[in-house]
Amino acid sequence: SMAEEGEKKAVLETVQADGADEGCVTFVMHDEDHTLGNSLRYMIMKGVDVDFCGYTITHPSESKINFRIQTRGGIPATEPLRRGLNELTDVCQHVLNTFQVDLSIFITSQLQDINVSLGS
Repeated sequence: SMAEEGEKKAVLETVQADGADEGCVTFVMHDEDHTLGNSLRYMIMKGVDVDFCGYTITHPSESKINFRIQTRGGIPATEPLRRGLNELTDVCQHVLNTFQVDLSIFITSQLQDINVSLGS
C-alpha cells in the first residue's frame, strides 16, 4: 500500500514569501525538466495578463524545475499556469491524434502493398 512505501511527495509545490502577492509565485515541479519547462513557458507567455514567466533547473542531479510566473491586473499566478497546462495538454492530444491517424493510414497502405506483391 501507499502508506508502507512512505509518503509520496507532491508533484507541484509553491514557494511564496509570507503575505506575498499571489500574482508572483514560484512553482516547484518535481520530476520535470526542459521538456515541460520550455513548452509551458511558451504557452504561458502568450497570455496578456502575464508580465514574466521563466524557469530554472535547480541542479543537474535533481529532476525538478523552479517555474516563476508574475501576472498583472491582480490575476493570481495559478490562473495562467492552469491555462498553460490545459493548452499544452490540448496540443499534445492533437499531435498524438494526428500521428495515430497518419500511422494507421500508413500501415493500411503497407498492408495493401504486401497483398499486391503477394498477388492476392
